[in-house]
Amino acid sequence: MLIGDFEVTLVRHGSYWWDGGVMFGVVPKTLWNVKAPADELNRIELAFNCYLIRAAQKTILVETGLGDKRGTRARERMRVPAVTEPLSSLIDPASVDIVVNSHLHWDHCSGNTVIRDGRAEAAFPRAQYFASRGEWEHAHERLIRDGIAYIDENYDPLVESGQMTLVDGDFEVAPGVWMRQAPGHNRDMMVVTAESQGQTFCFLSDLVPTAAHMRPAWGASLDLYPLQIIETKADWLGKAAGQGWICGFAHDPSMHFVRIERDGNSQFAPVAVG
Repeated sequence: MLIGDFEVTLVRHGSYWWDGGVMFGVVPKTLWNVKAPADELNRIELAFNCYLIRAAQKTILVETGLGDKRGTRARERMRVPAVTEPLSSLIDPASVDIVVNSHLHWDHCSGNTVIRDGRAEAAFPRAQYFASRGEWEHAHERLIRDGIAYIDENYDPLVESGQMTLVDGDFEVAPGVWMRQAPGHNRDMMVVTAESQGQTFCFLSDLVPTAAHMRPAWGASLDLYPLQIIETKADWLGKAAGQGWICGFAHDPSMHFVRIERDGNSQFAPVAVG
């Protein structure tokens, strides 16, 4: 997808199956199952979607996928292979200048590092990594509510080496490419925008994880701030619809790039493009 001077490419690092009730919270299954059909164990298919943003001077990778740190039982629960090819099998590691993590849950950043000889090393050795400082601090609180979502080997070695920069608030990682605060899923999650020649690509991360989550009130039970995410989602989707943005989802298994349209009832709908 061309966005002004940027070329944006979906890189899908496989898919996994997760409990549909978790992904849709209080929404009745009779409603969400129409949009995201569940298997016999009530799981729906989700994707590990990463996006490459290429500009004249920089190649920026947004998210890094599954990685190599989930155990056998976890992989069986998610229906993912016992061994997964690293993201570097899809992207030349030496070609990546910047890696952006919208937040530090394992399903967004586990490909940041690879395990070699029992140690976590940068999967993209030339890249400068960026993540939210507040999110990194929260990860180390290890709260009962969401501590299981964090794996320190995905980011701590990078922070210790200086290869990961922790940012406070909205931050421009390269000309026209921004990390922007979008709280609700957790306190310090970011969406990523790439703006060029009056056009915008927006990676919505877990603010809107799939096209089936387009309604502001359709949130996941994983959202730490369910009332706030309704407001944040309506704000971002309103901007996207009003300004004709192209958007990408973190976990949708079939929709790669969409425009957002209003349906006239303060609701939103995705329209596939490209």
